[in-house]
Amino acid sequence: MILKAVREGLGRLIVFIDWATRPKPLARSAEEQELVDQATRAMSLYQFYACPFCVRTRRAMHRLNLNIEVRDAQNDPKHREALSQEGGALQVPCLRIDEDEASTWMYESADIIAYLEKRFGSATGETQSSGAKAG
Repeated sequence: MILKAVREGLGRLIVFIDWATRPKPLARSAEEQELVDQATRAMSLYQFYACPFCVRTRRAMHRLNLNIEVRDAQNDPKHREALSQEGGALQVPCLRIDEDEASTWMYESADIIAYLEKRFGSATGETQSSGAKAG
């Protein structure tokens, strides 16, 4: 009980520090941002609010200016069950990517961030979609 309270308190402190030190989002033209927004509509991040790895992932999403739906797998039973049953593990963060009538469930914050960086990390108008240029 005490350990859970300490963990939650530290998580909230990490969230505050993230908020206070948040980087500026990546600037894109309106057209580039619309392409990115279209691609991210097929994504959702399953997360716990105060999880340090989830904070790290949300911070990268903010920096990359990505509008990915964030789903609370800690307090929302529907999202918790989907993560566990469809994703295969009750582990966060987890990025769900819906493409070609199938869902990919990507775990591990470092893997998620690397994927997002590779796909959306530049503001050159070359938004990547499944390894190929969109357009």
